[in-house]
Amino acid sequence: YVDDVYGMNFSDEKGPKPNGLDDNGHGTHCAGTIGVRGDDGKGIVGVNWRAKILPVKFLDSSGSGTLEAAILSIDYATKMGAKIMNNSWGGGGESQTLKEAIERSHQAGALFVAAAGNDGSDNDSTPRYPASYDVPNILVVAAIDNQGTLANFSNYGRKSVHIAAPG
Repeated sequence: YVDDVYGMNFSDEKGPKPNGLDDNGHGTHCAGTIGVRGDDGKGIVGVNWRAKILPVKFLDSSGSGTLEAAILSIDYATKMGAKIMNNSWGGGGESQTLKEAIERSHQAGALFVAAAGNDGSDNDSTPRYPASYDVPNILVVAAIDNQGTLANFSNYGRKSVHIAAPG
């Protein structure tokens, strides 16, 4: 893509455009949890102060997106050499083409971190996607609250959810 200095936006129905800036706030919040530099007097610290973040957007400002845009986003991040992909999204049914995009990221050596979901349900009995695809590079994360217990909204699963983190 031309001019993709600040990542890519695949949410526009007219087609991909440069600039993956977040107009919803969720992606920025997640990126900050990961990579905000500490020791700057602002009181907010991420878990990796030297993270390189590639903004890739496929959901619009209301949090809606298409399967095609999700696949384009995963393939773009894979092509750009992303080693860890944060996928704090979910919804829709099972899709072979989405699974194949995640498999391509696996073949490229990327870790695909997926949200367990926010329905408060068991992913072992009711799969949620993309978290429930059986692809070796998927790490499924549930949400914990400020007390370190499973958040009341978080999905869970003894077999299908791997870890929990602040949500």
